[in-house]
Amino acid sequence: MTEEFEASESSASSFDIKKFLFRALSYWKLFVLLLAIGVFFVYQKNIREEFSYRLGTKISVEDDSNPLFTSNASLTFNWGGVTAKVQTTIVTLKSRSHHEKVVDRLEFYKTYLKAGRFRKQDIYKAAPFRFYQDNDFGQLIGIPIKITFLEQDAFELSAEFTGSTVSVQNFNTKEISRVDVPVGVFKETFKLGEPIVLPFFKGIVQLAENRKAAPGSEFFIQFNNFNSVVASYNARMGVNNLKSSPILDLTLIDKNTEKIVDYLNEVVAVLSEDQLSRKNQYVTNAIQFIDDQISRVKVEMTDNATELNDYRKENKIYQLDSDGTLLNEKLSKYEEEKESINKQLDYYALLKNYLLTSNSFTDVPAPSISGVADPNILSNVAKINELSVQKSKLQYSVKNDASIFSDLNRQIEGLKNVLLENISSVTSILRRDLESVYGNLHKVESEFSKLPEDQQKLLTIKRQYTLSEQTYNVFLAKRGEAEIIKASNVSDILIVDPAKNTGATVLGRNLNVRYVFAFFAALLLPLVIAFVLTFLDNNIHSPMDIEKLSTIPLLGVVGKNTLDNNLVVHRKPKSAVAESFRAIRSNLQYYYKTKDFNGSKTIMLTSSVSGEGKTFCSINMATVFALSGKKTILLGLDLRKPKIFGDFKIKNDLGVVNYLIGQSTLEEVVQNSGVENLDLIVSGPIPPNPSELLLSENMKTLISTLKKEYDYIVLDTPPVGLVADALELLDFVDASIYVVRQDYTKKGMLNFINEKYKSKQIKNLSLVYNGYDQKAKYGYGYGYGYGYGYGYGNYANGYHEDDKKQGLFKKVKHFFKSNKKA
Repeated sequence: MTEEFEASESSASSFDIKKFLFRALSYWKLFVLLLAIGVFFVYQKNIREEFSYRLGTKISVEDDSNPLFTSNASLTFNWGGVTAKVQTTIVTLKSRSHHEKVVDRLEFYKTYLKAGRFRKQDIYKAAPFRFYQDNDFGQLIGIPIKITFLEQDAFELSAEFTGSTVSVQNFNTKEISRVDVPVGVFKETFKLGEPIVLPFFKGIVQLAENRKAAPGSEFFIQFNNFNSVVASYNARMGVNNLKSSPILDLTLIDKNTEKIVDYLNEVVAVLSEDQLSRKNQYVTNAIQFIDDQISRVKVEMTDNATELNDYRKENKIYQLDSDGTLLNEKLSKYEEEKESINKQLDYYALLKNYLLTSNSFTDVPAPSISGVADPNILSNVAKINELSVQKSKLQYSVKNDASIFSDLNRQIEGLKNVLLENISSVTSILRRDLESVYGNLHKVESEFSKLPEDQQKLLTIKRQYTLSEQTYNVFLAKRGEAEIIKASNVSDILIVDPAKNTGATVLGRNLNVRYVFAFFAALLLPLVIAFVLTFLDNNIHSPMDIEKLSTIPLLGVVGKNTLDNNLVVHRKPKSAVAESFRAIRSNLQYYYKTKDFNGSKTIMLTSSVSGEGKTFCSINMATVFALSGKKTILLGLDLRKPKIFGDFKIKNDLGVVNYLIGQSTLEEVVQNSGVENLDLIVSGPIPPNPSELLLSENMKTLISTLKKEYDYIVLDTPPVGLVADALELLDFVDASIYVVRQDYTKKGMLNFINEKYKSKQIKNLSLVYNGYDQKAKYGYGYGYGYGYGYGYGNYANGYHEDDKKQGLFKKVKHFFKSNKKA
């Protein structure tokens, strides 16, 4: 039977929006508490907030051509277009290697701190001292070192160690290692300018220029992991290309504006230097090649000059005759041509081997140095050099974008194939020219053999010296030209707007939004609780719920009992609860009249489960009948769990059970309740077979006998939802009252009694709503009369006893009203 109404609870449940809203409103104290906690938490967080700032700088990537590059220049360099430079610059600015250079130069891995109200603050240049560390020595990282200035240019250095080893980093090699330290607080005094040599700290502390440190002032130095610092700045710096123009907008976020300014300006400075270095790489390679050639030719020229002078002194021949001079000029001319062609052939051979065996083409010397004037060769070598430099740079910046390298490799491979074809074609032409030069040399040498031997020897030595001298002068001229080009080059990075703190953008300033979030968070929790409880709630909370769930008539509503026992009507006959029982009595009497019931009347009270107030209602219903002058008897038929004897302070030793089993007579089991016109029969000892006893002939005899002596017989029966005992008594009763208790009875529990009512198994059935609390947390007011319409407000003054003590506010209010009337 219990399973029947429990299984159908879900069918009776539905989400009540009104109940949800009233329940949520009932949690206003929780909302206020949560709001106060939230506001306090947000306030504490706001006053501890450390603002971040954002500053920016603008640069332009230009295509600055050297004005000294003219059509007559023997050295030609091609630097590429602006588009490629912008993309390369963006990638460079986002690269780890670039930020490593900046952090290293500024030593931003070292932080100067001062204790603030809530945290140590980065004071950067505001620190009155500087620490010059030994970069070849490992410095403590991750733990602040305290500097407390004392009198006479001395300071105390202290640090707290929680472990026996700490991490130190060498900021030259960037290697991290572990060193042993004493556990606890380390303290030692040093003088300004005195070398500090500790296992975890090495360097010199000196006052900054024009600065003084007040005695007792405390500061901190903290070294941080170099790689972590680099990664942090890299992540916080933004690079934006404004509308695909050569303008780049650089921004940085940090908590110290001076650091932002210095970092951004250093980023641009390093970028400009690197770009100029890459721009000069081609000419630098050329100068290196020229220097190597000058060194070689200088040795040859010195040796030739020495040999020439020695020969003249030994043979006393200082001048050539006219024929010898003419032949010398011809030989010098053809030797110069041969030397020029051989240099070009050597260069082409070197270039061909370089193209075939190397993957990088950043070290190719300028072709014009070797006398190569072919425009295709000059242009293609410059282009392949530029692409190779760009690829080399990207290899340190871009890790996962294979498409960029694929495109560069394709362009380099195409230029390499074109160069190899150019080399093959030009080499063939040069070899034919060389054969012609050799033919001319052979003719002049035939004529040369007719001169005297001493003249031939002198002419040969002098010719070698002249060739060396000419080659030396050519290389000197080209080196000077290359130096002029290098000195006149400027970086393609133009600073449009340098970083400057003219009003940094503050991030996260609108902290009041947090109060809004705190408000909604405080509101959300009560709403969620109310929603969950309403959704899961299956209890009956108001008489209106009964009207929705059942067609059984509601006989009356009983208020909440505040006494220590169930004798409300007897102990407080003027209370609202007593009045509600009188209203139920009136409704029953009206009901009996409409049904033409005369004589003794039997009333059964039951409920779904224990605890719904069935016994409470039985006692007080019997009491109101007795107080109206009707002879009434209360019969305790809850044989399994007897209760009524405790409220009347009598024993349960002798009762209905004793009569039903034939152990006692009716006179022996009937007891006086202490209430006029009210007798009582308690249940007696708990029997092993309560249902069988209630179905016995003795039960019929008992009811028949009592009807002859009493006007009203009130039966207190077991819950029908738990046992079937009450159903066995339906044949003996004129009216049945089913008790429902506020906030206790489940909605599904009514399904069972509804089914019995619809099938007419229970006749003359009514409901009583028990435990009604007008000020319940759900906020339902209930304005139904049901015959007891005195209410709980001011209109009931003088009719009902006040069950609750008067509050302090009401007492004060009453006091002022009394004084006012007086």
